[in-house]
Amino acid sequence: MTLLVNIIAVCTCILWLSVPAILNIICYPFSKKACVKISDYIVKVCAPGIFSVFKTYIKFNRTFTRETEKLPEQFFVISNHQSLLDIPIYTGRYIELTFPEYDVRFVAKDALARHIPLVSEMLRSHDHCMIPRKGGAAKAMKTIEDFGKRVVERKQIPVLFPEGTRSKDGTLGTFYSAGFRKLVETTKLPIVVCALDNGYKINDLKHVFENLSKINYKCKVLKVYPYPETKEEQVRVLEEAKELVQKQLDEWREEDKLLASK
Repeated sequence: MTLLVNIIAVCTCILWLSVPAILNIICYPFSKKACVKISDYIVKVCAPGIFSVFKTYIKFNRTFTRETEKLPEQFFVISNHQSLLDIPIYTGRYIELTFPEYDVRFVAKDALARHIPLVSEMLRSHDHCMIPRKGGAAKAMKTIEDFGKRVVERKQIPVLFPEGTRSKDGTLGTFYSAGFRKLVETTKLPIVVCALDNGYKINDLKHVFENLSKINYKCKVLKVYPYPETKEEQVRVLEEAKELVQKQLDEWREEDKLLASK
């Protein structure tokens, strides 16, 4: 019965999003401004409604906590990455969760900017950072540099997943430094380290149907670092960030084991 309810709720939400998604695809080649308005509608109207459906009918559960009550006026987020749902989790406006008062922008692979209904046009129209696969490291760094200047000017919050890809089983991967350091040097912003967990359990449609009502999607702000000015400080922050995230994942999973054993 639970699986059937999950399928009905998710399919209903997909149908709900299909109209603005199709409009975005049609409008983007002719009017970016129109596409921005449609994307804003999806973020501000459709998404909160969808998560209300999830909360009411699927009992979608999420836990958000902060080690610090106060955040800087503008900052740069780094986090582990497990599923596409991480993006609305950090956008905050979707479910009044993480950073609802901020305008958030993501660093992502340019493959996401093409041929993915709903997602591609939103990423492009909202000027997220699309890292090119071709063109080498120099082109990728220039893309990040331009993005960094843009978010500072627009008072936006850049979010980087330094693993570079989603973890399919929740294992924390390597935190790569090149993109991180370029964005730090360009933005000169404080660093906010976050951890999230259980997203890997719903990283495809099959597992969304099966597990959406079973998981507790967790997210936590772990630490705020002042702008690391030197290369040595940047390396230290990234290394400590990975250690903090791993420690938090270990604590959460130990808690889940204890709850499951009761």
